[in-house]
Amino acid sequence: MTAALGPDAGVYVNFTGEADPSLVRASYPPATYRRLVDLKNRYDSTNLFRLNQNIVPTV
Repeated sequence: MTAALGPDAGVYVNFTGEADPSLVRASYPPATYRRLVDLKNRYDSTNLFRLNQNIVPTV
């Protein structure tokens, strides 16, 4: 189905069904994912909110 949408269709993060980090990363353009990691580092560096599709903070 994503082939019909084009090569850059990506993944919708809430429809992945699992919290696989590679699927979460694929759900966002690279610049957006980097911005989300920066926010995670700033506001949740201990990774308290990690039970769903998680953006992992840099260590």
